[in-house]
Amino acid sequence: MQTLKAGDTAPQFSLPNENNQTVNLNDFKGKKVLVYFYPKAMTPGCTIQAQGLRDSQNSLAEQNVEVLGISPDAVKRLPKFIEKESLNFTLLSDEDHSVADAFGVWGLKKFMGKEYDGIHRITFLIDESGKVEHVFDKFKTKTHHEVVLDYLQNS
Repeated sequence: MQTLKAGDTAPQFSLPNENNQTVNLNDFKGKKVLVYFYPKAMTPGCTIQAQGLRDSQNSLAEQNVEVLGISPDAVKRLPKFIEKESLNFTLLSDEDHSVADAFGVWGLKKFMGKEYDGIHRITFLIDESGKVEHVFDKFKTKTHHEVVLDYLQNS
C-alpha cells in the first residue's frame, strides 16, 4: 500500500453518489476538495467523523473546500446515512475500491486479532489544480474536522 503524499497529482476518478449520479473529481476544478475515505456508513467511528464534517460545513465553505466522503458501501446505503445524520456533503460509492487503491488507502488491516483488507481512514486535501496539498493520516474520528480546520486556517 503506497499512500499518495503532498505534491502528488490526485488520481482522476468518477464514482456514483448517493443519488447514483456520477461525480468526477474534475467537477471541482478551481476549488479545494477534501477527499476523506471511511470504512463503512452508519458505524460509530464513521458517524462521529461525518457529524464533525457536517457541523464544520460553513467553515469549510469559507475556505472554498468541497467535501467528498468515499467508502466501499453500495450506493443504496448512502442516502440512509445522509438522511439519518443530516449530512450536507456528497458521499461516493467505491464498491470495487479502485479509487481507494489509486489513493493508496486500501490494504491490510487488523481488528481484534483478525487480518483483512479494507479502507484505511485517511483524508486528502486536493488543491485547486488537482495536486495533493496535504494528507491527514493521524487523527481521532471525533476531532478529524478540527485537525482539518486547523490546517486550513494556518496554511
